[in-house]
Amino acid sequence: MEIHSWNVNGLRAVAKKGFHEYLRAYNPDILCIQETKAQLHNLEEQHTDIEDYYAYFFSAKKKGYSGVGIYTKTKPLSIIEGLGIEAFDDEGRFLMAEFENFFVASVYSPNAQHELLRLDFRLSFEETLRAYVKKMNKIKPVILCGDLNVAHEEIDLKNPKANVTNPGFTPQERKSFDALLQEGFIDTFRFLHPKAIAYSWWSYRFNARARNIGWRIDYVVVSKELADNIQEAFILSEVLGSDHCPIGVKIKE
Repeated sequence: MEIHSWNVNGLRAVAKKGFHEYLRAYNPDILCIQETKAQLHNLEEQHTDIEDYYAYFFSAKKKGYSGVGIYTKTKPLSIIEGLGIEAFDDEGRFLMAEFENFFVASVYSPNAQHELLRLDFRLSFEETLRAYVKKMNKIKPVILCGDLNVAHEEIDLKNPKANVTNPGFTPQERKSFDALLQEGFIDTFRFLHPKAIAYSWWSYRFNARARNIGWRIDYVVVSKELADNIQEAFILSEVLGSDHCPIGVKIKE
């Protein structure tokens, strides 16, 4: 089974930049997307009625902002929208699909923003997220996919020393990710590729992608119970259409 995750930076925009071609070429069993930037009633059939896939979305109340989705070839047993906290759920940041043997969640963590104005909000979101997935993990394993907006270690961004006080690489955010792993979860890419230098996001400025000046801030994190089932973990940097690229795993069912 192959599961992908992609911050598309606007679902309607990426549809014009090769999204459907990517789906046909890579054919994931499940695709989690983030930053859809659309309410469901604004999405055309080309986004919601894709051959071979069931499609589910959880949007922000604010138009053109945030939002997550899941495309899946297998119909879920249930869909869970949000974490149950209004401040987070109004921003459309969490969507979970239940399958027979596991849960899959599409997550878009808040950005701490310039001068760390939303750092406390972000850390509160992640504390709530950790508690929720820990609870669900007692029922069945969890596969958490998404833009977690943090480069965990120095290897995960091009210029760590210059960014230590910037959003996405503060000690507080990195410790928050540590806490998630300490709850019994695995960063699949780093688990299989402990020394690999690979990024999933590049700024649109300064020709950063062509120069590979990037950050690895997109993750597939799984319950440690699935460790022996992880066959591959990869970053599809060749796929264009967003400032992020798709990432994914192959997991033995």
